Amino acid sequence: MLTVGSLFSGIGGLDYGLEQAGMKTIWQVEYDKWAREALNQNFPHTEKFKDVREVGKHNLKPVDLICGGFPCQDISTLNDTRGGIEGKKSGLWSEYCRIIRELRPSYVLIENVTALIMDGLERVLSDLARCGYDAEWQTLRASTFGLPQQRRRLFIVSYPASKRPVSFQVFAHKHLQNLFPYWKSSIWDGAAIRLNDLEYRYPSIPEHLRMDNGLSFELSEIEAAVKGYGNAVAPPVAKWIGERIIEFDQKR
Repeated sequence: MLTVGSLFSGIGGLDYGLEQAGMKTIWQVEYDKWAREALNQNFPHTEKFKDVREVGKHNLKPVDLICGGFPCQDISTLNDTRGGIEGKKSGLWSEYCRIIRELRPSYVLIENVTALIMDGLERVLSDLARCGYDAEWQTLRASTFGLPQQRRRLFIVSYPASKRPVSFQVFAHKHLQNLFPYWKSSIWDGAAIRLNDLEYRYPSIPEHLRMDNGLSFELSEIEAAVKGYGNAVAPPVAKWIGERIIEFDQKR
């Protein structure tokens, strides 16, 4: 079983999806007090830390995979005064990179807004390369996985360049083609969800769906959910990526 360390954990949507894929979360780092309370409720056996600037090889256990979406405020196009990846909040990527360099995990899973492609991806990839890591990336939508919202995000999977097998391609075309069953399952009860459209209509939503980002019912019973859900990664997306990583890890 692959072990996971989570940075910028939020309420744990990314971690939850990876655990559904068959991984185990060992530690989580999250600064927001309410989000940590949510993590304590839903990941009671996971070691918690508050500040990424205060963790590293000296107090984090070795793990197979480090995941997390570093702050996007300075990158997002919704922020008119954004400072890019060098900004006060998004600049915490440097701490993320430091932790990767210190712990040397077999895999790294990074999530962020798609605006990172135009404002910061080159820096992320070059930093990873200096750490000796190769990477591949892809934008994925939550709607592709059966959820009634677009939630388009960039995902980067990275691994030590020296250990990459020729066949290692998490986002290979053949695997993206396999997403069709997820997309097909998202059409229910007359609801029209089209993969490339920006407009959606939902005549009715089945009771069993609960939350529209794929979080379980238990995770929905939390105060101040709007903020947490808004920042969270949709677990079905993380689960699919986690399954691809496990598949290739077993081959390797």
